[in-house]
Amino acid sequence: MDFRMTDDQKQLQEAARAFARAELPDIARELEEKNIPPSHDLIKRYAELGFLGINVPEEFGGLGLGNLEALIVLEEFAKISSAVAFPIFESCVGPVRAIERFGSEALAKRVVPAVCRGEVVVAVSMSEPEAGSALTDLKTRAVVKGDKVVVNGTKRWCSGGGHADGYVVYCRMSDDPGAKGIGAVYVEADAKGLSFGAQEQLMGFRGVPSSDLYFDDVEVPVENIVVPAGGFKKLMEAFDLERCGNATMALGQASGALEDVVEYVQERKQFGKPIVEFQAVQLRLAEMQMRVDAARLLIHRAAANAESGLPSILDSSVAKCFANEIAREVTGNAVQLMGAYGYSKEYNMERRLRDAWGWGIAGGAIDIQKVNIASAMVGRRFDQRK
Repeated sequence: MDFRMTDDQKQLQEAARAFARAELPDIARELEEKNIPPSHDLIKRYAELGFLGINVPEEFGGLGLGNLEALIVLEEFAKISSAVAFPIFESCVGPVRAIERFGSEALAKRVVPAVCRGEVVVAVSMSEPEAGSALTDLKTRAVVKGDKVVVNGTKRWCSGGGHADGYVVYCRMSDDPGAKGIGAVYVEADAKGLSFGAQEQLMGFRGVPSSDLYFDDVEVPVENIVVPAGGFKKLMEAFDLERCGNATMALGQASGALEDVVEYVQERKQFGKPIVEFQAVQLRLAEMQMRVDAARLLIHRAAANAESGLPSILDSSVAKCFANEIAREVTGNAVQLMGAYGYSKEYNMERRLRDAWGWGIAGGAIDIQKVNIASAMVGRRFDQRK
């Protein structure tokens, strides 16, 4: 068991870090201030540099590397901001991987290469007004009629809503109860009958658009079925990789905060000396480092154990839960160490804190991950309705 990165992984990390630090801070600040997503020109630049679809097979336009390589790159972008990292997240660990693995060949060849070229952004649409943690209660309906699928319903909290070019929509595709009736279809943003609610005004995640989706007799070709009814397990297997991406986005807030605050405490002087000379500061830094390292190891373990496949629900839930919790703690400590500067919008730290809280809600709240962990430990699912 070797915990060191290979030379190729180090070179990839260094390339991502160099680009992110040199090119993205000013863009990140603009996205934060204006609450707008990255431009298509920037996303295409990502593609040209090979940062989209890092772990997507070469036949679909990706680099054909592993999940670990994708997460290594994602962290470097997330250190700058969630907004500038989100296109990497969506192309490497998001719903496009479900299309690639489980969708029809025609659908995969139409969508996945376009994502890797930076021409198409794909989002996932799961939650509904009465189905968030209780996802199997969803009511959005997709009915096959000849060579078409007709979709009706309402979706909530869709990251990318109103901005993405296409959506993997979780929906009920049969009358079977619970998970047995759930599948997913791919719906292009310009599909007739699809409309969007107002952009959500969130505490964090500025630059990551979010809105409701409304489906009114939306028709898509049958080939747009990603998985049919009964495919909920496959969707959740793909989502286990997305959990690792969520964990890495949270980790990026923490590791970026730690890097910034280590620099700050060596420059900031009080009582005639840098504040790093105070033992209380030293202890806080050490605690932050331990948590960041532990979170990264859990995430990388999940990716490494999966090799080129999909992580287990246990590994991915442990990684996400821990990274979500420590991100809140580490960014909070960083704000405290920086004092008023940490609390000021002139600096990045308060934004990191707000985004860190968001990642512990998105993609399955922290407490739901703990239920997943306990379920995996005892080998059975718990019925929350009894």
